[in-house]
Amino acid sequence: MKHLLNRLVDFLLLPIKFVASPRIRRIIREDWCIRREGRAGYHTRLAKEVAASCGKDLYVGYESQFMGEVHFGNNCNFNGMRVIGGGKVTFGDNFHSGEECMIVTQNHNYNNGEAIPYDSTFEYKEVVIEENVWFGNRVIVVGNITIGEGAIIAAGAVVTKDVPKCAIVGGNPAKVIKFRDIEHYEKLKAEGKFH
Repeated sequence: MKHLLNRLVDFLLLPIKFVASPRIRRIIREDWCIRREGRAGYHTRLAKEVAASCGKDLYVGYESQFMGEVHFGNNCNFNGMRVIGGGKVTFGDNFHSGEECMIVTQNHNYNNGEAIPYDSTFEYKEVVIEENVWFGNRVIVVGNITIGEGAIIAAGAVVTKDVPKCAIVGGNPAKVIKFRDIEHYEKLKAEGKFH
């Protein structure tokens, strides 16, 4: 079905192919798809196409980019996320993000490289985000870390180290500000009350 729809779009855009550059044709195609599917439907479909695995009820409300090996749990919600690099990222169930968030899973090889400041090889990193985690706007996460269950990452935080369960962290580099009420968190979790 998807192949048939793409061929229909190509047919409808045939006159444009003769006058528009490939970039303009791509923008027109994207606009047409967004109008047909709705913005969230279009961005969600793109995320599913590149995911290594995907749970139920994925929602991508705004433009997002997912590179590398990305695994989505159930009920993941994105409002503008960029996963950059060839590493692995696992999003647990009920993940929510604000706008303009970024996860970096690849870095230039500067420690063991054969040139300065770095060589042409890369170091790939892994990020594990456990269930029920919430990112505020413009959060940046660098690789080889785990963000514990129920954690909240404040807007603008730069996460460079592991985050404990139910911690609320913020700043650059991110530090624990306080912890959620774990008893209340566990009660809501047991009752299955997920947003």
